[in-house]
Order: sequence, then C-alpha cells, then structure tokens
Amino acid sequence: MHPGAAIIFFMSAQFLISQVAYLVLRRAPFLRRRISDEGKRRLSFRPMAAAAAVSRDGLKKGIAEFYDESSGIWENIWGDHMHHGFYEADSSATVAGHRAAQVRMVEEALRFAGVSDDPLKKPMRIVDVGCGIGGSSRYLAKKYGSQVQGITLSPVQAKRAQDLTMAEELADKVSFQVADALEQPFPDGQFNLVWSMESGEHMPDKEKFVRELARVAAPGGIIIIVTWCHRDLLPSEEELKPDEINLLNKICKAYYLPKWCSAADYVHIAESLLLQDIKRADWSDNVAPFWPAVIKSALTWGGLTSLLRSGWKTIKGALVMPLMINGYKKGLIKFAIITCRKP
Repeated sequence: MHPGAAIIFFMSAQFLISQVAYLVLRRAPFLRRRISDEGKRRLSFRPMAAAAAVSRDGLKKGIAEFYDESSGIWENIWGDHMHHGFYEADSSATVAGHRAAQVRMVEEALRFAGVSDDPLKKPMRIVDVGCGIGGSSRYLAKKYGSQVQGITLSPVQAKRAQDLTMAEELADKVSFQVADALEQPFPDGQFNLVWSMESGEHMPDKEKFVRELARVAAPGGIIIIVTWCHRDLLPSEEELKPDEINLLNKICKAYYLPKWCSAADYVHIAESLLLQDIKRADWSDNVAPFWPAVIKSALTWGGLTSLLRSGWKTIKGALVMPLMINGYKKGLIKFAIITCRKP
C-alpha cells in the first residue's frame, strides 16, 4: 500500500471505529448502565507506562477481565493463535495468509531459539506462560508429542482452551489452569521448554517474570520470550522522550499494560540470572502487516458486530489499534524475541 494511502486508511479506520463506539454508547442502554456502574475510574485510570501506582491485584483483575471479554471476538476472526503473525520482508499478506503467518511465528521462534526436532533432544515437557486459548500449546504438543501445561489469568480463556483441547483429542497431553506468571504453580526445574508468546508486556515486574521462567526451566532447558518492547535507550538517555511516554500511556490504558521495557533490559536481566546462550532479535518489520490486517478485520460487518457485542474494554482496545501502528512506524514500539538457556 502506498504510504499516503496507508495513512488515509488508518485515519479512516480510527474515525469509523470511534464513530461506531460513540453510537453504541449513545444508543445501547446496557452499555451506558455498565459504564455508569463501573464509574469514571474505568474510563480514565492513571497511565502505567511511566510506573504509575496501579496495584498488582488491580492489574491482574483488569488483564483477566480484558481477555475474558475480548478472546471470543479474536477467536471468531483470527482463530486460536492470539498473537502476531510473522511475515517475510516485503511480502503482501493475503487474508488467507494471516493465520498461516501466526503459525509461522511459532515456527520462527522455535528456529531462532534452536529447539531441536531430534527425537532424542526435542522438548517433552513444555509450559506455555500466558497461553490464551491454547493455540501454541496444542501446536507444540502435536509437533513434539510433548506434555504441555498452559497458564493464563483469564478463566474464560482457560475453559475455552480446555474445550478446544478436548475437541482435538489432546486432553491427555495438554492442560490449562488459571495462574499468575509471576508465581507459577510448578516445582523448580520441570520444563524443557519455557514458552512465553506475547505475555511479557503484561508483567509488572519484568525481573521476577524472567526469574520465574528460569526457575521452572529444567537444567539445559530453553526459554523463549516473544514480547512487545520499547526501543533501546541511547547511551545519553535516562528515559524515553515525553511524547513517546505519552503514546505508550495511551496504549497501556486500553491493554492493561504496566511499565514497558526494552529488549536490552531483558538481556540484562537474563545475564544477571546467569542464563546462557542469550540471543535477541528485532522482528518489528516481520510483524508490520499484522496491525493493519487487524484493523481491516474489525471493519468487516462481522468484526463490527462482534466488537459491539463484546463490551467496553474491547472497544477501547480497538480505538487504540492505530496507535500501535504509529508506535511501530516511529520506531518506538519493537516486537522482540529473546531466547536463552538455563545452565
């Protein structure tokens, strides 16, 4: 798409979604009552990107409710992989190719981390941290014949993940539970592969998050973190620029995100924990077609009707989708992979 046309499209998408949300709030009594009951706090809670004072319990509750509400619409349009797709450079993504790109994201992450397909070396025990409705868990179980356990804060996601798993006759290999990634309900050293696909951005304590990933990893186990980050700071900088912080704050309000960090921060944490074979890569260009595709899917009749039925939290998420694109285009938001191995 020509850059000028892209800008017009994104602005039109944002305007249309805003107008639809306005009409819904004006004409749908049940939504007006719901928002009134929740109070103004839900509509204007304080920014989190700059270390705002939001309690951990409040953040967990917000994340759980957001995914309880929004997972159904996502599954209806995008299937059971609740994460970005991986696109080859300069490729033109087709509608049919987007779900394939999400599977490619899983495969590229495994390839980058050096996870072996050798029957004698493949991971037989896997944890999926922030499992969504279990797309990655089931894929990994089928690929490796592994036992996979998934955790999520969302009871709705955990139940849907288990239902889908039973439908695919994988219940003997894959299971799910509601649990906190910062306090995983597993003993030390249990998993050969520790998998976190786009859950790190929700963690209020990134060091504790990585420490928990390392704790449950078996000796020699591989840890894969695929996550949204902000850009690395320059040597002369102590923090992001005010306009960058402001943009991240707006995104945080909709997606229940605490303070952002950079990929370099993840590397420093891994180094401090004496993890080995630490690697990182910036995949921002490889996910560039994804957010325009999400917006386009939201503007279909099915997408709009599902959006309006889903509730206010999901509508807020739709309203800031163009901000995600803006952040990527500015080089502020990065889509990063960080992998390492427990000694």
